[in-house]
Amino acid sequence: MTQGFDRREFDALVAALTGPGAAVEVAVLGVCLLAAWLVVRLLRGAPRPPGASILFGDRVLDGVLFPLLALAFAFGAQVGLEPAIKPAVFRVAIPVLLSLVVIRLSARVLQRTMPGVRWVRVLERTISWLAWIAVALWLTGVLPTILAAMDDVRWNVGSVHMTLRKVVEGTITAGIVLVLALWISSAFEKRLLGGAAGHDLSLRKIAATLLRALLLFIGLLLALSALGIDLTALSFLGGAIGVGLGFGLQKIAANYVSGFVILAERRIRIGDMVKVDNFEGRITDIRTRYTAIRSLNGREAIIPNETLITTRVENATVADRSVLVQTTVPVGYGTDLRKLLPALQAAAASVPRVLATPPPGVQLTNFAAESMELSVNFWIGDPEAGAGNVKSEVNLAVLDVLRAGSVVFPSAQRTVWTMTAQDGAAAAAVGPPAAASAGSTADPSDS
Repeated sequence: MTQGFDRREFDALVAALTGPGAAVEVAVLGVCLLAAWLVVRLLRGAPRPPGASILFGDRVLDGVLFPLLALAFAFGAQVGLEPAIKPAVFRVAIPVLLSLVVIRLSARVLQRTMPGVRWVRVLERTISWLAWIAVALWLTGVLPTILAAMDDVRWNVGSVHMTLRKVVEGTITAGIVLVLALWISSAFEKRLLGGAAGHDLSLRKIAATLLRALLLFIGLLLALSALGIDLTALSFLGGAIGVGLGFGLQKIAANYVSGFVILAERRIRIGDMVKVDNFEGRITDIRTRYTAIRSLNGREAIIPNETLITTRVENATVADRSVLVQTTVPVGYGTDLRKLLPALQAAAASVPRVLATPPPGVQLTNFAAESMELSVNFWIGDPEAGAGNVKSEVNLAVLDVLRAGSVVFPSAQRTVWTMTAQDGAAAAAVGPPAAASAGSTADPSDS
């Protein structure tokens, strides 16, 4: 493994790093880093919210643009200094900056496209370690020896001749291509979905999903080509995928197709208040496989898209966002309803969230045993804010009107008959008909 290691070249690099020209290179490198920082700071402008940009990052130094500009400036400075000074510091700095670009790019893209996924953090650390190890091997001159040894490890896959070096280089190339595809799709998705709502948001969601799928497909083809795999040999996968869809993958395929149908028809949109299988809430996201619905109490349901296609869905906002809310008010039979109804209607209309058009209405809906039942009907235009809280406000306003008018609140009344021993003997002497009559008189449902 150490046969190709050039010790003299490594010693010459160490001597150059401690020579008088190294101070000049360090000063020029510092100017390059400062220039990169200033450019990023001017382009970045005001502080951005966390995770807002892959290029700029959360702070000036943690985005992709800073190491990329620093690498470009350092490479230009190295070319400019070569006629006068044999580069030593830049020979070390440029691989380090290149490694930093790879690490920052992969980390920022993975955090943006897959937020909250646990294994992403492990993948970021793995990429960082591999990048720094590659830089160390290159600087010490061991990397060419390792690559030559990897070329000696060969095997055949059908008619394709493979080497360990080709597989490693192809894997790295494939990873870079896929990260770039994710970056481009994430940038386009941010522009497509930014500031959109309602029907427009659904259409842009379709475009963003299709664009990401297309870019990832192209990236996968390029990655397979980088690995040295003949793409024409993959034609048999079409039949295998067809068989898989016909058996185990048909539900997954149905959910994906249903997701595109939902987004295309636009009868169910992000932000709508819907009720599906006794679960009611607001649609927060429509993915290609599932739809996320968040209820007003904070619970979130993940519903397969096929369910939204094949079952009944109640959409409270597809045609009109106004929602009818009702509450029942019992009053005594001695109440003057012709004076009370307008007062209750005005009380309901005074609640801030109650719509003026259509206006609230109060109706006499039922004659109960102890009371008359009034139905107070009113409309709200923001069902996502909840109906229970506005119903409570209307009930409080109604209660104030009833108390101000001294309206009698009915209560359940029962008549209880007590029988002495003489009454019982008399009832027994009368016979069954009288006993039946006495039993109906003591029925606890009478008032």
